[in-house]
Amino acid sequence: MQSWQIQKHEVRSNGGIVVAQHREAAAAGAAVLAKGGTSMDAAIVTALVLSVVEPWLSGIGGGGFLLHADPASGTVDALDFNVMSPAGVAQKDYPPAPGKDGDWFDWPSVVEDKNLIGYSSICIPGAIAGFAEALARHGSISWAEALAPAIAFAERGLEVDWYASLSIAIDGAGLARYPASSAIFLEDGRAPRTAEKGNSIFRPMPKKAALLRRLAESGARDFYEGAVARTLVGDLQAGGSTISLDDLAAYKPVWCKPLEGSFAGKRIQVMPGLSGGPALLDCLARLGDLPADPHSGAMALKFAQGIRGAYEYRLTKVGHAGTTDPGCTSHISVVDSAGRMVSLTNTLLSRFGSKVVLPEAGILMNNGMMWFDPRPGQPNSIKGRVKPLANMCPVIVQEADGTPSLAIGAAGGRQIFPAIAQLLTYHLHYGLSLEQAFHTPRIDASTPVIRINRAAASDVASKVASEFAVELIDDTLYPVNFAVPSAVTAASGMAHPTNPWAAAVSSDG
Repeated sequence: MQSWQIQKHEVRSNGGIVVAQHREAAAAGAAVLAKGGTSMDAAIVTALVLSVVEPWLSGIGGGGFLLHADPASGTVDALDFNVMSPAGVAQKDYPPAPGKDGDWFDWPSVVEDKNLIGYSSICIPGAIAGFAEALARHGSISWAEALAPAIAFAERGLEVDWYASLSIAIDGAGLARYPASSAIFLEDGRAPRTAEKGNSIFRPMPKKAALLRRLAESGARDFYEGAVARTLVGDLQAGGSTISLDDLAAYKPVWCKPLEGSFAGKRIQVMPGLSGGPALLDCLARLGDLPADPHSGAMALKFAQGIRGAYEYRLTKVGHAGTTDPGCTSHISVVDSAGRMVSLTNTLLSRFGSKVVLPEAGILMNNGMMWFDPRPGQPNSIKGRVKPLANMCPVIVQEADGTPSLAIGAAGGRQIFPAIAQLLTYHLHYGLSLEQAFHTPRIDASTPVIRINRAAASDVASKVASEFAVELIDDTLYPVNFAVPSAVTAASGMAHPTNPWAAAVSSDG
């Protein structure tokens, strides 16, 4: 049996750093910082490029949350641009499949998976509205300038190397059901193979490039009220979606006050409401007095108890997150030379979202309906024009005087806040560097059986097993088992060690 140890190092810079799940996207954002752009400029450019270079995780057909921290004023702004159900959606259209009553960890699937795949699973996307709104408030470049790198990448096309080929193959059967999806991502109904000797091939996205050029010329609201909106609705309704022009026109991102907690003498700022933020603060508050050794079984048991308790409250009182899919989100962490920070999470929900690329618009759409509980009378049941409870959990950490000191977040569905709780504990309470914290084995207590990284200390499994059912697993590339985090401090950045594309890129290269 071979044992591999994969490591990445912290990137350090005083000129700004972008951390993202694809190096090309992070480099595009870092180039903006190098030209004097703000953290928000870089974050939005990075997010837009990610929608092209890693389209199965996030994109303009989805939604998300972001936090922006300003060291000059000490303020943190939160923006909710998550997906929203269309007005015409109805509970009766998503009947629970027979044979499963559901509980707080596992509730019924829907007949024909109508909430998971296809046009019936699509919610109103908020990404374009959110990106434009964030740029208008905290950016320094124009909307057209922010779109330019993504347009160039869309014209070049998705680079398909071994990792992209693997990611496409995982969902090849679902993508093959929709001609426009198949045309972009598949060859003869299968994932494209890379050329001999490992060279990449490219899959251009001309319709997406044209849509982005239209938005650059006409503005972001064209996506919701103009020619682009009409194209989107034409595609959607032809496929059976109830999303209407009125639904798009009514969509607006919402600025809100972040929810604040405290931990290890720091101020922890998270998204309020229907996010993973309240559960993260709940978990941190449950940890209590911590043992001396961060790697011990005693610490792992504290994490298991805190995460499990926070999840029980979240999924029975607040609403049901509705997915254990670990590969559905992208997170971006940015700091600029002035110390301004952005923590931005964008998602299509599942890998490749609904699996639907709209035929004329050329963009991949979310499957937001999966975040609603299909049972009636529940905290997060299906309803028109409402937002679901989301797993996303961007975080900003501040010093007591309001100076931002850390931006962190993760991808990974239900694994997100458990991973962040552990990383915050390692870094803030125990004083581990980002690099040390990211390489410390974690547990995942978001499922009925608590999963433990096989590389953890020898007493971890036995200690956790004294109270919970446990399973030893590897920290694999696929499936993702312990989330995909990224973080920046004022002068350093750290990307997920085992993801081959994730990178921290400084403004000086």
